Amino acid sequence: MSLLSNFERYPLTFGETHIEHLPRLSAALGGKVEIYAKREDCNSGLAMGGNKLRKLEYIVPDILASGADTLVSIGGVQSNHTRMVAAVAAKLGLKCRLVQESWVPHNDAVYDRVGNIQLSRLMGADSRIVDDGFDIGIRQSWEEALQEVKDAGGKPYGIPAGASMHKFGALGYVAFAEEVKKQEQELGFEFDYIVVCVVTGSTQAGMIVGFKPEGRSSRVIGIDASGTLAQTRAQVLEIAQNTSKLIGLESEITEEDVHINPDYAYPAYGIPSKETNDAMRLAAQTEAMITDPVYEGKSMQGLIDLVNKDYFPQGSKVLYVHLGGTPALNGYSYIYRNG
Repeated sequence: MSLLSNFERYPLTFGETHIEHLPRLSAALGGKVEIYAKREDCNSGLAMGGNKLRKLEYIVPDILASGADTLVSIGGVQSNHTRMVAAVAAKLGLKCRLVQESWVPHNDAVYDRVGNIQLSRLMGADSRIVDDGFDIGIRQSWEEALQEVKDAGGKPYGIPAGASMHKFGALGYVAFAEEVKKQEQELGFEFDYIVVCVVTGSTQAGMIVGFKPEGRSSRVIGIDASGTLAQTRAQVLEIAQNTSKLIGLESEITEEDVHINPDYAYPAYGIPSKETNDAMRLAAQTEAMITDPVYEGKSMQGLIDLVNKDYFPQGSKVLYVHLGGTPALNGYSYIYRNG
């Protein structure tokens, strides 16, 4: 029986996401491990999809029950999450108020006018940029936006950054773990490791809970892209423990279940290193798999480096989880002007 049988899901995605073998990338890294990708970036027709949409499927029933008329959320200027909140608002016929904080010290001339923020505005969201810097926690600017909607006579529904600190924010990735286990049965093997980017935390936290009954939670390798490791680790643990209690999981989630590698977040959140860019180019040129410089480029960098360092035993089957986020590439157009 599903761990989520007591929770309602509002379908926003196409359903099960494809697991793709990446033979050319595997070969380019010496053939030591077999690399696969789970394509969360191709999961929906709503504004290019991504992992945040899987989370929102379990939040929408609560939104509808609340009678809210305006979704209020927050992220950086190139937030994938706020794009998805704008998409859900448009799909449900609700208004959308977005706070876009200046989380990234990046000065591309079109950074604040293309990519995710452009799509959010195209879908009708009231998206406003504020000067506040990066933080994965609950933000004053978001709370002020909620109050503004109330003062204007609206009924807001608040969704925190990444939907991560929402009580249902990790349920979608508990469902992801169950989906992977079903696909493993069809494939005839289990993945030895799962590699995923982590910032606000609920994606990895949901996986940790979902894989816990089989004792596989510590095989979920979070690649930190926040640069705030202690805060991210604490938030992942808190979300996983709260989600475990919410669904009635018998096994206790502990610090030993949370594996986060901090080595690839440099030089800062949202700023790619040379190694990030090299990883993005390798994935693109071997498998035509496009990653972004904020999240997936850094988790791809981590995957490549860990393979090269023989972190994974010879012959391991490694599942790279592609969470989406490619619209943000447009905000870095100068860096990639020549590919």
